[in-house]
Amino acid sequence: MSVRVRFAPSPTGPLHMGGVRTALYNYLFAKKHHGVFLLRIEDTDQNRFVPGAGEYIMESLKWCGINHDEGPDTGGPYSPYLQSERKALYKDYALQLIGDGHAYYAFDTPAELEAMRKRLETEKSGNPQYDCQTRMHMNNSLTLPPDEVKRRIDAGEAHVIRIKIPEGQEVVVNDLIRDQVRVDSRLLDDKVLFKSDGMPTYHLANVVDDYLMKITHVIRGEEWLPSAPLHVLLYRYLGWKESMPEFAHLPLLLKPDGHGKLSKRDGDRLGFPVFPLEWKDPSSGEISPGYRESGYFPEAFVNMLALLGWNPGTEQEIFTMKELTEAFSLERVGKSGARFDPDKAKWFNHQYLQQKDPEDIAALFIEQLKKHGHQASGKKLARIISLVRDRVNFVDEIWDQAAFFFEPPESYDEKFAKKKWKAGTPDILLQLVEMLRDIEPFDTGHIEKALHAFMEEKEIGAGQIMPGLRLALVGAGRGPDVKEIMSVLGKDEVKRRIQRVVDRLGKNGRSS
Repeated sequence: MSVRVRFAPSPTGPLHMGGVRTALYNYLFAKKHHGVFLLRIEDTDQNRFVPGAGEYIMESLKWCGINHDEGPDTGGPYSPYLQSERKALYKDYALQLIGDGHAYYAFDTPAELEAMRKRLETEKSGNPQYDCQTRMHMNNSLTLPPDEVKRRIDAGEAHVIRIKIPEGQEVVVNDLIRDQVRVDSRLLDDKVLFKSDGMPTYHLANVVDDYLMKITHVIRGEEWLPSAPLHVLLYRYLGWKESMPEFAHLPLLLKPDGHGKLSKRDGDRLGFPVFPLEWKDPSSGEISPGYRESGYFPEAFVNMLALLGWNPGTEQEIFTMKELTEAFSLERVGKSGARFDPDKAKWFNHQYLQQKDPEDIAALFIEQLKKHGHQASGKKLARIISLVRDRVNFVDEIWDQAAFFFEPPESYDEKFAKKKWKAGTPDILLQLVEMLRDIEPFDTGHIEKALHAFMEEKEIGAGQIMPGLRLALVGAGRGPDVKEIMSVLGKDEVKRRIQRVVDRLGKNGRSS
């Protein structure tokens, strides 16, 4: 059997990071088994359709490197992959279910449905739903004479088609993650399969399409587990029991505190994205941040998501897509929800920043550098980045750590100066300026030798010269190795900065 899986989102808004994880697990499973991963846009709910959402979904997956083999933009042997373009397919299957006694027409108005729910809530006699207990008291083809049903349909009266859930049966869902899930059919409601607008609901459309597209495994979020018994029944009633795919329902992504499903509101409240790309709501104009625009590398984002719910069984945390594909298995996906940790997400990005070639990072940073009015050769910039990147998580944080390489300090850290700047510091630094003239070439190795020689000659320790020198170069008690900073700045700039700090701080260490 050739593995075929699908990611089937609805274009009702931006793609949540939980949806990206579902797509990722489908992709990894398909590639692990040399199968096919397809994208199907389930746009049958026209009331909730959001313009641009379908394009957003495809762009998000592309950014993540989760590339589909078949889909709306690539085509494939089971085109079309937009459900709205498959509209003509579904009605026949709904009518087949009616003919076989597994579905029925329902003419109930919204007011009648609301009255039924209120009555049941008042009586407390059962679930306030349209089911085997209530359908015989409603306005449908089970309670109306056949000629009346025909007359209403011929007259164009609004109606839906509902599944007829059997009474007193146990429906078994075999799940690759949760083993067997057993549900009493009396707990299930008679879901609408075909709406009055001529469009199928998700339940009918996804089962029909999964069958026609020869899907072998349905890997989706835990929120669809309550619908799985209905889907099992549909496979049975449509005569496709032998072709029913295997199910795997993934655990929820939880809030950082572990309580409840991760939502956009959590991201807004705590300051992190929940969408892969920035999203602008076409109705309100509200802009929601995305991981891409927040400075995350797609590889880091994907790596982080992969480990939210799946455990490789080793201590390894950093995986390429190829390594994820080789290691992934549904057997190691957990049942419990996976808590999202925003700090861990930053940690992943930090790891990828450290691994990247400094010249590649320089190419990403160059535009930011220009905004600050500076330019640098690729090699110089790459060297600077290699010196400061262990202090940052994102490319756009580099300027804060590297600004002193391009601009001399405008001020000096008073707390550091008060602690480290001694009365003799100016004289030592000015003597050092004289020594600098003889260092050729002005590279790290020769600077280190000269500094050691200077300290031996003057009989001073590193604590008497290095803090003052760092203050002159950086303006604070931070930054990479002083010798590296000096080498990058060059001899003349180092001399200028030493003279500047001596003029500004004088003997007492206070700016004049």
